[in-house]
Amino acid sequence: MRALLGVLACSLTVLSAYGLYTSSDDVVELNPSNFNREVIQSDSLWLVEFYAPWCGHCKSLAPEWKKAATALKGIVKVGAVDADQHNSLGGQYGVRGFPTIKIFGGNKHKPEDYQGGRTNQAIVDAALNALRSLVKDRLGGKTGGSDYSRQSGGGAGNKKDVVELTDDNFDRTVLESDDVWLVEFFAPWCGHCKNLEPEWTAAATEVKEQTKGKVRLAAEDATVHQGLASRFGIRGFPTIKVFRKGEEPEDYQGGRTRSDIVARALELYSDNIPAPELQEVLNEGILKKTCEDYQLCIIAVLPHILDTGASGRNSYLEVMKTMAEKHKKKMWGWLWTEAGAQMELEASLGIGGFGYPAMAAINSRKMKFALLKGSFSETGIHEFLRELSVGRGSTATVGGGALPKINTVQAWDGKDGELPMEDDIDLSDVDLDDLEKDEL
Repeated sequence: MRALLGVLACSLTVLSAYGLYTSSDDVVELNPSNFNREVIQSDSLWLVEFYAPWCGHCKSLAPEWKKAATALKGIVKVGAVDADQHNSLGGQYGVRGFPTIKIFGGNKHKPEDYQGGRTNQAIVDAALNALRSLVKDRLGGKTGGSDYSRQSGGGAGNKKDVVELTDDNFDRTVLESDDVWLVEFFAPWCGHCKNLEPEWTAAATEVKEQTKGKVRLAAEDATVHQGLASRFGIRGFPTIKVFRKGEEPEDYQGGRTRSDIVARALELYSDNIPAPELQEVLNEGILKKTCEDYQLCIIAVLPHILDTGASGRNSYLEVMKTMAEKHKKKMWGWLWTEAGAQMELEASLGIGGFGYPAMAAINSRKMKFALLKGSFSETGIHEFLRELSVGRGSTATVGGGALPKINTVQAWDGKDGELPMEDDIDLSDVDLDDLEKDEL
C-alpha cells in the first residue's frame, strides 16, 4: 500500500530531508542549477530518474539504479532528480508519478520515456539499445548531442528573444502583462554587463521555449532610459529584477550563467501557473480526460442543491478552489458532482451512504482510490492529501477495476434548487360521502 501511494500523489510537504543517492554513488545528482549544463548541453546519452525520497517504489529501485550506473560508467551517464524537492524540473518534463525514468538521447529537449523493467540488467540493456540507436543516427547524418547549440547558434541564443525595453513601452510590455518578466538594467560600458550578455541571450531563447512565452527576459539600457532606472532604484550594473503583475518587483538573487538564469525562470513559471479548473462531471469525457491526463484526480460529491441551496454549494466549491490553488504545482485534476447525479461513480468509490459532502482521490493508472474521512474543510482536505502523500492513508480498488459509466447531465446553473411541480389531482369524480363511510 505504501508503494502504491507513492505513485498516487506528489508530496505536499517534503517530510523526508534525505535523498536516495550520495556522492559516493555513480549516480549523478541533478537539480535546476546543473541540469542544463550536465544533461541538455551534453553530447552523452543520459538516463535520468525523477524520484521522491518517501516513494516506496523509488527506494526499491535505488540499489538497482546504482548498480546500473556503475556498470554504465564511462559509457552512458546515469542521473537522478529529487523531483519532490525540485518540482520545477519534474513539471518541465511532465513527471506525474514516481519513479519516472527518461532517456535523453539525440534530441535532449524531447526525452523518451523508459518503459522497461526495474532491474539493473533491464536498465543496462535499455541504455545500450538507446546508445546503439544514437550511434546509428549519427552514422546516418543526424548530429545528435546537444541540439540546443544547433538551435541557438552554439549557445548564443537568439537576440530577438531578449525584449528591448524603453521608458515608453515598459509599463505596457511588462507591468500590464500577465507573464513573468526578468529585466536586466545595463550600461553599455559595463564589463559585467558585457559578460552577462551572451548568457542572458541564450537563457532568453531557452526560457521562451520551455515556458511557452509565459516567462520572458528583457533588457533596458539604463544610461539612456534614466527615468526607469530612477523609478526602480537602479544603482549598479547589471541589476536584474523580477516583475510579476500586481506585485512589487523583487531583486534577482541567482547566478549569472545561462543554467542559473533558466533554473530561476522555471521556478517562477512553476509559481505562476494557473490553478487547475474545477469542473463539474457533466459527461464521461470530462471524467476520463481529467483522471487520465493528471497524476491524481480529486472528486467531490456534494449534497443535492435542495439540501444546501446555492450559498451552501458555493461554500463547498470555494474550499475546493482554494485547495486546488494551494496545490496547483502537483498536477492534480479537480472535479465535483451532485449527490445522486452519478450513482455508478458513487458506487464504484463506496460513497453511497458515506454521507455528503464526500471526496475521493483516484489514481486512474492503478485504479485505486482513497476516501476523505475527515471534515470537508481546508484543514480536513489538506490532512487527507498529506496522509496520502506519505503512505498513511488506506486505499481500495475502484469498483469494477475501471472508471464507471457516467451520465450526461446539465451543468448547474448557479441557482437555488426548486422542488419538482406535482400534477394537480382531479377529485371531481370522487364521492366524498363514500370516503367518509370507510372504516379507518
